[in-house]
Amino acid sequence: MGGTVVHIEIDGRSATVEQLSAAAPAGYGHFTAMQVRNRQVRGLRLHLDRLDAANREMFGAGVDTAALLGHIRHALGEQTQDASVRVYVYEAPDGPAVMVTVRPPGTMAPDLWRLQTVPYQRSLAHIKHIGDFGQGYYRRLAHANGFDEALLTGPDGIVCEGSITNIGFSDGAGVVWPAAPALAGITMQILERALAARGVPMRRAPVRVSDLGSFAGAFVTNSHGIAPVGHVDEHTLPVDGALMRALTQAYESAGWDRV
Repeated sequence: MGGTVVHIEIDGRSATVEQLSAAAPAGYGHFTAMQVRNRQVRGLRLHLDRLDAANREMFGAGVDTAALLGHIRHALGEQTQDASVRVYVYEAPDGPAVMVTVRPPGTMAPDLWRLQTVPYQRSLAHIKHIGDFGQGYYRRLAHANGFDEALLTGPDGIVCEGSITNIGFSDGAGVVWPAAPALAGITMQILERALAARGVPMRRAPVRVSDLGSFAGAFVTNSHGIAPVGHVDEHTLPVDGALMRALTQAYESAGWDRV
């Protein structure tokens, strides 16, 4: 997903081979991923807040949001209007460095997603950090087994999150988000605000794999958007069409912010 990297900059300048070689094995850092359309981003403030909070926790200081926006604009250049952009802050010899990657724009596959449950939870799940071997391992394993995504689970089959997604469930009246360690994804946060404004009920509750048959549907979210879930392992899940329409309308109602 996301296509081939077409441009990479570090601290606002085109990355050198030496810099990329130094950054490749680096395991200490955090990032955010966004879709840019017409040089605008949904939830841009949420992305900046995520980077600032993670940076304070990991490096002991906030980020310069004006500088970050400048790096994104510079990496996009004058001509690029639509793109998949990632902003990384990682440990470098002279202190934290900022890497911006620009790929072709991505979209969410409209098909029903198939998820494979795996016994794994991300460390420090509230941070979108780099260098998580298990996350990548289980995602590749799920793909090799014919699934679209890995569904990370904890003790007693507690559902946490996808390897690169959040997951939500329909109880027939509204949305149930799993009460378990997980990243608060930007699309998830956008939906929480938009659904609350529309009066759609939401709650957090423990969800176990053994509970899946009790739900009216499920969906996944990430920076590419929202998609319904049709299968988890051998379980077939119904699709709550009304909720999917409400989710789509709520997400599309969210404003776009100029980069």
